[in-house]
Amino acid sequence: MATTSPPLMSNERCDRCSHQLMPGILACPQCHSLVHGEELERISASAKSFEAADNLQQAREEWLKTLTLLPHDSLQAEWVRGQVYKLELAQNSAPAPNQNKHQWARKLGPLGPILVVLAKSKILLSVFKLKFLLSLGAFLGFYWAAFGVKFGIGFAVLILIHEMGHYIDIKRRGLSADMPIFLPGFGAYVRWQASGVSKETRAAVSLAGPLAGSVSAIVCAVLWWRTGNPLWAALAWSGAWLNAMNLIPVWVLDGGQATLALGKTERWILLTACLALWLVLHESVFVLVAGGMVWRLFTKDMAPNPSRPIATYYTAILASLGIVMSLMPQQGFGNW
Repeated sequence: MATTSPPLMSNERCDRCSHQLMPGILACPQCHSLVHGEELERISASAKSFEAADNLQQAREEWLKTLTLLPHDSLQAEWVRGQVYKLELAQNSAPAPNQNKHQWARKLGPLGPILVVLAKSKILLSVFKLKFLLSLGAFLGFYWAAFGVKFGIGFAVLILIHEMGHYIDIKRRGLSADMPIFLPGFGAYVRWQASGVSKETRAAVSLAGPLAGSVSAIVCAVLWWRTGNPLWAALAWSGAWLNAMNLIPVWVLDGGQATLALGKTERWILLTACLALWLVLHESVFVLVAGGMVWRLFTKDMAPNPSRPIATYYTAILASLGIVMSLMPQQGFGNW
């Protein structure tokens, strides 16, 4: 049985461009964003969870629900129809239950059940993707050569933790994402399917990387405090500085994506917070973040439904990064 969202009222407007929407419309005629994006996100997450549990019939029914919320000729609807067809084929070709299934695992003793779970959840396939491993290896080698073995590997691991913050946050929402790809000397990125996702969700995913980065910087700071080893202080400062730079609200940086969920008031709040952090902590990176926020006060991408929680989240991460930088005795990459 398919369910649909309540019909739109004539005075409802598009979340992305504020264009007035006619009742019953499924996509904004001006910016082409999906009207029922959040509901589609919820249903697709449910369908994927059923697929992961091998409940193909229920997954197929969930995907069919999305067709009532998608324009018939849209790429998303075409993809869903293809997915439904694949699930039908998988159902028809599924073998009958067999008690001897995974019998090979019994020979492995207590390790057998663990390997069965890994095989069914496809964790091994996602973790050991070739692109991920090759790019990570090149990434480690680049920073090893640039800063020495200890700092180079430590710094590369901090970037890995940042990217895994994005990846884990995307996956926990039931969305599709690839493992991180690393670009030596430039950074890294996580490719994910954001079609139909709300601006607030995109902002939260963007901030999940700096959040993970701030946690790793704090861990390094605690290790420095406990051991007195200057390597940990250097990694703490460098990791915090890099994540703060990534929060400059420009281009494809995490800060640039997170700012899309903010209105003018929230951007003023972020600007004020950055200036206060600069005056109190004397970290010049906050001047750059503030400068980017000044520019975003005049861009035409204000969120029609701004998110105060995202503004608070953004500010809290900046503050934690600034505190870590200000407490470290060493400043600069590889300076230990």
